[in-house]
Amino acid sequence: MDNEQKITTDIKVPNKNMEVLKKHFGQCFDKNGNFDIEKFKQELSENEIDFYKESYGLDWLGKSYARILASDEATTLLKEDEEHNQKDENKDSQNLLIKGDNLEVLKHLSNAYYEKIKMIYIDPPYNTGSDGFVYQDNRKFTIDELKQLAGVDEEKAKRILDFTQSKSNSHSAWLTFMYPRLYIAKQLLKDDGLIFISIDDNEVAQLRLLMDEVFGEENFVGNLIWLNQEGGGGSDSKHFRLKHEYILCFSNNVDELLINGVEISNLERYTQSDKYENQRGKYYLQKLGMGSIQYSSSLDYEITMPDGIKIKPADNNNGKKACWRWSKEKYNWGLKNDFIEFKKDREKQWQVYTKQYLKCDNEGNFIERQNRPTGVIEKFSSTQASKKIQELFSGNKIFSYPKPYDLISYLISLSASEKNDIILDFFAGSGTTGDAVMQLNAEDGGNRNFILVQLPEPIDKKKSKTAYDFVKDELKISEPTIFEITKERLIRASKKIKEETITSKIANKEKEITELNGKLDLDNKDEKIQQLKTEIENLKNQDLGFRIFETTPIWDDYGFEADELNPQLKIFDESTLSEEDIKALLITWKTYDGITLTEPLIELDFGGYIGYFADKKLYLMDKGFSTENLKNLLEKIDTDKEFNPTSIVAFGYNFDSKNLREISENIKSYAN
Repeated sequence: MDNEQKITTDIKVPNKNMEVLKKHFGQCFDKNGNFDIEKFKQELSENEIDFYKESYGLDWLGKSYARILASDEATTLLKEDEEHNQKDENKDSQNLLIKGDNLEVLKHLSNAYYEKIKMIYIDPPYNTGSDGFVYQDNRKFTIDELKQLAGVDEEKAKRILDFTQSKSNSHSAWLTFMYPRLYIAKQLLKDDGLIFISIDDNEVAQLRLLMDEVFGEENFVGNLIWLNQEGGGGSDSKHFRLKHEYILCFSNNVDELLINGVEISNLERYTQSDKYENQRGKYYLQKLGMGSIQYSSSLDYEITMPDGIKIKPADNNNGKKACWRWSKEKYNWGLKNDFIEFKKDREKQWQVYTKQYLKCDNEGNFIERQNRPTGVIEKFSSTQASKKIQELFSGNKIFSYPKPYDLISYLISLSASEKNDIILDFFAGSGTTGDAVMQLNAEDGGNRNFILVQLPEPIDKKKSKTAYDFVKDELKISEPTIFEITKERLIRASKKIKEETITSKIANKEKEITELNGKLDLDNKDEKIQQLKTEIENLKNQDLGFRIFETTPIWDDYGFEADELNPQLKIFDESTLSEEDIKALLITWKTYDGITLTEPLIELDFGGYIGYFADKKLYLMDKGFSTENLKNLLEKIDTDKEFNPTSIVAFGYNFDSKNLREISENIKSYAN
């Protein structure tokens, strides 16, 4: 076992790039693990790579500071809302709503959810000048500290610190705000994961360059245009009436990326005539000879018609050079396998057609035919989104400019089709992403889960009186915040989905079972009934709840350091800690150790002392651990094959040094 001491303030984001450097350039690290950049440059220069002082890239005041924020330690603990989480609808839920600054929350998630998120959707502040975005920073660095951490001179360090305290809404402020959040978000995405970011003209250019830097230019997928307004558009621009926003899309690894197709738009081509149908299903005819195809001699050959006449592509192209769409080998295969049809046109000239099947491709494989999604999204509008959320809140206009849940559902369907995918939104706002995940699961039987993060941002009574009054009067919250709207939206959306979508689908399937039971001669009747019963059971077990956690400051003096050892000095008064404080520390530690927030810890009794176990890690948090408890623990390791801890984590403030030494000495004999 590793007996290296770690403290709560060690919690930081894993640096994947540094891991790669250690693997391939281990010689560029000193014995303390520090990276020697000059030695690294020398290594590369030996391979004839030159370094130039000027290169293409994005730079701004505060960039070096933003990088520090991305790797700096978390300054909070994670606490559970036990009252909410113990309710029947929430206690087993895998969905999460987390209250707190999203940068802090992302740092807490960075180990437990490393490369586990399939899709991220965020709707960050647009920095319009009127959307309330102002860069706020409560990190405290001295000029000397920043010089050392950021590698800048004193003058620039001072400028950066002045800038971070200026409450700016400049491009530099917005980029400094976004960079660390996107940097950590990338670490959370699976290899085949995608991130979608809503944005408008104010920052779309800066965001594209920032994403190129964080995710890599090669992982750019598309800049989608969303027609978000009905009618003639808005008057945000002096010269044009704008009715669109952008959704910037990047992959984590474009080589692993798979975008799902959408329903075909020309379905009527397959259904216009019943005579175009056989054992493979419906089809339409498409000419084999097309004059617009680029000419190739290998596609220019004779075909024999049913009456023995031989024709070439040019015969149906007014004698001009032309060719078939299929090679001769492919044509012979199509003729043999009923993919070719001959017909005479109105001029009594023979034409050769291929059969384009709805449920079968041109290789003979049965498929669900789909189209690639277009880069323009026209279906969903902000107007309809506002109406729907207003209906959900009993007619109250509770939230301005919400995103349509069916827009998010559409994006999820393109990228997160697996039943257990996790979708993350760390600018949760009104909770649209959570609503979309639950609704989509109810429609297709999926089991996707969401993680939403929302800052408890106070609601301005003057600007949002309806929302303020609703939270204060109806929800009985004395200090109304946007988080309370997020939470209430999820509760109401869940209830609506259960009462309408789930109930309706169950009723339809039960009706189908009744009809099947009345038919005696139906093939596979029992199998179909069992499938419907399974689907009904899945609908009844849909995850429509969510668990709540929040960030809370690390206790005062917890990380106190003295200049010299003084036995009389009380470093930290652990007697002031409550049971809730210890639970918060335990949740924080287990998440840092890679155990997800929804994975329970098993309580184990070691002769009257309770320990917490999961993922081969044992946590000892409380006071009162004795030699007798240690004996009990060691006996359990020896006799219980299911109990095989590879780490023992103890809250040192609650242990005597004698107990810690006993634990350390006794576990040395174990090979793990």
